[in-house]
Amino acid sequence: MPQVADSRLRIAAIRFLNPAPLMWDFEHPPFNDELSKRYRIDMMLPSECADRLESGAADIGLVPIAALARNPNLRVLPGCTIASKGRVRSLLLVRRARQKLSEIRTVAADRASRTTIAYTRILLQKWGNTAAEFMQMTADLDAMLEQTDAAVVIGDPALMALEEQANRYERTGEELVYHDLALEWKTMTGLPYISAIWAAHSGVDTAVAEDFIRSRDHGLANIDTLVREWTRKIPLPAETICTYLTENIHYVLDEECIEGMRGFFRMAAEAGVLPQYNFALPAQAVSQ
Repeated sequence: MPQVADSRLRIAAIRFLNPAPLMWDFEHPPFNDELSKRYRIDMMLPSECADRLESGAADIGLVPIAALARNPNLRVLPGCTIASKGRVRSLLLVRRARQKLSEIRTVAADRASRTTIAYTRILLQKWGNTAAEFMQMTADLDAMLEQTDAAVVIGDPALMALEEQANRYERTGEELVYHDLALEWKTMTGLPYISAIWAAHSGVDTAVAEDFIRSRDHGLANIDTLVREWTRKIPLPAETICTYLTENIHYVLDEECIEGMRGFFRMAAEAGVLPQYNFALPAQAVSQ
């Protein structure tokens, strides 16, 4: 018998802790069964989400915002974001204490994200460093620092690196500085740090955003359950996970975040980090 074509929208989602509230309805009853009939979800790294959308292998993706400048045909779904308005703890630039920021010449860049690298390039330029060379590597802080002056680590590996600071110092005797990139960005520019948004191909009806907004709201109402689930998935204390999801990450694509995105794209173009991109959203795209 001929196979029936799968008409569901293909979602490229991120396999880190930080999007957990956004994914609530897709993974928990009572809505997960209904949504599974309309959407097919694949979990991957942030940079892979952008690749899936660009290649046409996904219809909707939770993509690093830098992907918008490289693929301006993408449409931002209103409502949701992964952002920080202060300290985020999961986006780190780690360097040796004996070496100034202006003296860094090589940076190991976590393969998982392109947007974090763009933010870091802008910050380094503002710190007077225009010569740093970035090398893509797997997120392993020890291995990264064996080959380079500094390292950019994001997501769950960054959270675990912070938890392991004391242990690493006892083990190696090497003093490191852990720069929280969201906090550095806020201090430098006054703007929030926007990591990712839901984006879709032009043929996708943006009305689907209601499913994602509803899922986010239900996820934020069930943080205690998410904390219990994620303490079984990653070696972090429950208190750390709870604080991260409720205080460090901001999930609403509000006016402040939209201004943050505009500022990021403007500075990225001025620094030669990304092509010129005039980010704009229609008025109805600002989240409730």
